Amino acid sequence: MVTVLADVRRARQIAEQVPDPELPMLTLADLGVLRTVTIEGDGTVVAGLTPTYSGCPAMAEMRAGVAARLRDAGFDRVKIRTVLDPPWTSDWITPAGRRKLAAHGIAPPTTSRRPAGPVPLNLSPTRRTVACPRCGSADTEETSRFAATSCKALWRCLACREPFEYVKEI
Repeated sequence: MVTVLADVRRARQIAEQVPDPELPMLTLADLGVLRTVTIEGDGTVVAGLTPTYSGCPAMAEMRAGVAARLRDAGFDRVKIRTVLDPPWTSDWITPAGRRKLAAHGIAPPTTSRRPAGPVPLNLSPTRRTVACPRCGSADTEETSRFAATSCKALWRCLACREPFEYVKEI
């Protein structure tokens, strides 16, 4: 039993270090995508990953990255499961992950702090304030709802005039 727990800890530490393919400054643990790591009775390591959104094209790379790292570390049997419930939320990005995004010029998402229950319908445009990751100014504007990946938007700081990406909150 002690050996299994040590193996689970070791497998989790390895899986936690896999970088996100679209935001390589973040690990899957920073992003909150790595949900579970367990070992089945036959010794198979099972890692659970939650996609950031339905149809995320990076999931195949995430699965392959986790499986490869675990196999390279000596775990012969590896399964990667997709965990859809509960769905991922940008609130799962760790404080370290948020700092890493900002350090790389990408504005981290705001926390949603949504109450449990039905999502309220708001037909008015959403007005959010996104601080510039370079100068910290809140005098910013969205220039495009979509950036290099579907989970980011393009913004511009009106104070320092620099463009930046913003990770959308979900």
